[in-house]
Order: sequence, then structure tokens, then C-alpha cells
Amino acid sequence: MSEVDGAEPVRTQTEQTVPADVTLVLRSTRVVTPEGTRPASIAVAAGRIAEVAAHDAPVPAGARLVDAGDDVVLPGLVDTHVHVNDPGRTAWEGFWTATRAAAAGGITTLLDMPLNSLPPTTTVDHLRVKQEVARPKAHVDTGFWGGALPGNVKDLRPLHDAGVFGFKCFLSPSGVEEFPELDQEQLARSLAEIAGFDGLLIVHAEDPHHLAAAPQQTGPKYADFLASRPRDAENTAIGNLIAQAERLGARVHVLHLSSSDALPLIADARRRGVAVTVESCPHFLTLTAEEVPDGATEFKCCPPIREAANQDLLWQGLADGTIDCIVSDHSPCTTDLKTPDFASAWGGISSLQLGLPAIWTEARRRGHTLDDVARWMSTAPAKLAGLHRKGAIEAGRDADFAILAPDETFTVDPARLHHRNQVTAYAGRTLAGVVRSTWLRGVRIAADGDLAEPTGRLLERNH
Repeated sequence: MSEVDGAEPVRTQTEQTVPADVTLVLRSTRVVTPEGTRPASIAVAAGRIAEVAAHDAPVPAGARLVDAGDDVVLPGLVDTHVHVNDPGRTAWEGFWTATRAAAAGGITTLLDMPLNSLPPTTTVDHLRVKQEVARPKAHVDTGFWGGALPGNVKDLRPLHDAGVFGFKCFLSPSGVEEFPELDQEQLARSLAEIAGFDGLLIVHAEDPHHLAAAPQQTGPKYADFLASRPRDAENTAIGNLIAQAERLGARVHVLHLSSSDALPLIADARRRGVAVTVESCPHFLTLTAEEVPDGATEFKCCPPIREAANQDLLWQGLADGTIDCIVSDHSPCTTDLKTPDFASAWGGISSLQLGLPAIWTEARRRGHTLDDVARWMSTAPAKLAGLHRKGAIEAGRDADFAILAPDETFTVDPARLHHRNQVTAYAGRTLAGVVRSTWLRGVRIAADGDLAEPTGRLLERNH
């Protein structure tokens, strides 16, 4: 990548021009735009994209030219599913470390989940505590989900008015006592309240009755853990959620889908007009049950990583649009909580910095393009959250970019990861796609592993 201070070049009458207040022109032979990948120069003014011009468009006087050569310029990734755990469980993660990892991985916007922090984001006062903690530490733009718990229906509208992007609930135990699950009656009450102000409920959908009926074995065998979280638990919970959403006219989003069996339920619901969206995660799309070693609890998450044949169907769901987006569900913990016993180890995959290369490695093997990856990992999550200035390289959007060398490979070394505890299921894997640099509102915040001081902003709904 080369960088020079721009001087006004000689122009002809046929040359395309860019606005005069431009301070940066980012140029590449491969820029991923909503219309496809093409050579382009991106003009940036006041942190926004002023114009996506021809590759050889002149550089205004005083503007800086950054030429990325043949590296690919993607819209900055938007990760709407991150457990930052700050404040309260900061030994697990924190805003400083999580947002550094995000920046290093090409993510320019993340939304923090309401649980695993103390306090959880279940009241306006709790939201304000979290915002104050995050404000000086955020390397990327950061927003917040609220939480829907038994007994906090009265807090949902105030949280919505305070700017949360929606509300998360569990339909089975969350793993932390301060964030209990909703039963079907409580779900109906929360969902009716949220539908009343056209909010969004995002749901960890596993049915507790199916989980209770499944065989529960302690020990290191992954097959035993997989049997304890059957597909039917997901399928039943998703079916019940769709029924409630349809009855109430509510908007719902299915989190971290791992069971491909649920895809026909979701597709059928959409055909009936139910407002249901769905995400999956890099670990479900790149890792398989067959390759998880016994005792390797860095692979444990709930719902679980399933078989290769199931993964193939998830990719088919991405290709046909049933699955809307890919987000990390980054859920880290301290090393000691990843005991060799799958029954007692903390469930969560740490992948915030690695999602883009992990997905790109598998996507290109399956014949997908970086246009697809940008849609799944930037445009669709931004749309889900209503982040209208994020998610695409086009005029008027924030100048958020990830510059990727798509053909370069690297081997994952946990010691080089920026999240707090260097535990990852991707250790030792060779991945394609090196993030050269990450840009937030026209400012380079990460380059070749080096991170700038935090300049992220706190976001509220309707940003």
C-alpha cells in the first residue's frame, strides 16, 4: 500500500471529479460495492464516503491518497453478537481488549450483548453504567442490546427509548444466574410489549424440556456433549418463537443457528409474512463435530458445533438467503474455565479477530465471493440493527473499511490475538485472508497488527 499527499492533477473535460472538501482518497483495483467489486477511488470527507469514483479519478488538492493496490477494500464488518463482559467479568474480556481484537479483524462496529457483565443491561441505569465503562475504551463504534428477563417488562420501553438496538432473551438457562430465561408465558408478555413499539427481540432458541430430556454425561467426550444439546431443542424453540411472533405481529431474530433442520421452518414462516431473521456464526460454518478432539473444550458452545452434513445445509441456507448474516458470538472466558470436561466447561467460542479469514477460507472453497462475505458480515448485520450509516461502500455511509489481502495465508497463533484470554478453537489452523488495515470514519485504526488509540463512538438505535 502506498500513501502520498494529493496534489491537484491536470484534468480533462472527460475526467470524473470528486468533491472539493475531500481529505482522503482510498484507491484499489478491487473495491466491494453494493453493485459488485470494481476498481474505484473512495473519496472521504468529514468521516463519510463522499463519492465512489473511477479508479483514476483525480485527487483534490490537499487530500491524502492511499493506494491499496490489488488488496480488496471491504465495508467495515458489523458484528452484532459480542459478549464483552465489562464491567463485572473483566477477567474474561473487556471493552479495551475486545474492541482491539475487533479492529485487528476488520470489524468497525460491534453490538454488546446484555449478559455476562455485572450489571446486565436490563435497566436504563445499568445501560448507563456500561456506556460509561465503554466510552474511553472503544476502539470501534459500539452499541448495546438490552435484555428481556422475567419481571422486567416495565423496563423494556425505557431501554428502547434510551437507544438499545433491541432485546435479548434466553428460552433455556443462560449459564449465569443474573440473566434467567423466559418461559412461554413470559416470552409472550415481553414480546407483546416489544411489538407495541416495533422493537426487535433476539432469541437464544433452545427448548429447555428437550435439553432436560437429553442424555447428560460428564467427561471429555465431544459426542456426549453433542448428544446433550440435540437439534430438536433448537427446532422446537424456533417453531414456538415463530408461532408467538406470528400471533403478535412481532419482529424476532434467531441467534446463532446451528441446526439446519430449522431452515424450512424459517423459510415457511417468511413466506407467510412472519418478520423473522436468522444468523449463524463462523464456528458453525467452518468447524465440524467430526474434527473436535475429546477434551478440547475450546470448541464448546451452546448450541453446539454439529456434523459436516449439517454444515453443508447451513451454507445452502446462506446461499438461498434463509440465513441473513454471519456474526461471531464471541463469548470468551478465562483459561481455567475451559476444563477438559465438556459438561462443566464454560461454553463459548472466541473468534472476534478471526471471523473474516475463517469465513473467507471456507466461502471461497465453496465458490462464494467476497461480495457474498461483505453482504453476510457487514450489510446484513447493519440492516438487522438499523445502522443505516454502516454496512456498505457508497456515498453517505460512514467511511469504515477493512482492507484484505485475500490470497495470503497465515497460521493462527493464539499469542497474537488481542482479546484478553488467548483461547481459541482456531489455534493452529491455516486461514486465507490477511487484514492489512482497518479504517473507522476515514481514520486508520489498525494496520499490520498495530492498533491506534481508541476513537470508537458509542452508538444508539437509529444512528
